[in-house]
Amino acid sequence: MNLTTPIKRSDIKGPAIYAGMRDDYRKRIIELKRDRRVIIGDRVSMVFENRHTLISQIEEMLRAENLTTDEQIAEELEVYNAIMPSADSLSATLFLEVPPGTNARTELDRLIGLDEHLILHIGDFSIRAAFEEGRGTTERISAVQYCRFPLTAEALTALRTEGTEVTMEIDHPGYQYKTVCTEAMRASLAADYAS
Repeated sequence: MNLTTPIKRSDIKGPAIYAGMRDDYRKRIIELKRDRRVIIGDRVSMVFENRHTLISQIEEMLRAENLTTDEQIAEELEVYNAIMPSADSLSATLFLEVPPGTNARTELDRLIGLDEHLILHIGDFSIRAAFEEGRGTTERISAVQYCRFPLTAEALTALRTEGTEVTMEIDHPGYQYKTVCTEAMRASLAADYAS
């Protein structure tokens, strides 16, 4: 199955069934995320999402909040399907990490505008992130952000090509870092688009 296919109600186990499989399932998701996580400098990390990672998040949310009705589950499906990668885009969750012992608001304020400065390089293709609206303003920024990287057919072909260099870059005036991603990450992202 293509891992960009929207999640349906039938994909979700719910708290009662999920409880019995949670430990094993979480281990598999942690292993999957290992190849999908990238650290960009000392304040930013990102995880590229797919169907498996988002189903895991839904199951964990249902468990934590004890959400069991079809209406409650439908609400979670709507939220997480909105950040599902699509046939022509990657999606990711970006985390702004505040060092211990520092003022969180001051540290986050230094990164205001980051949503205009995140770039995914796939070989010769440079793709600026499109961030979910409402998580940052000219005066505030959220510590968790959702973003999407639109892919042309050519960029997707490059992503699917073994050995293509994939790099994450932040060119914010106060935070400039570039991280070369692993081949395992490129392969994991490319696998989302397998038939």
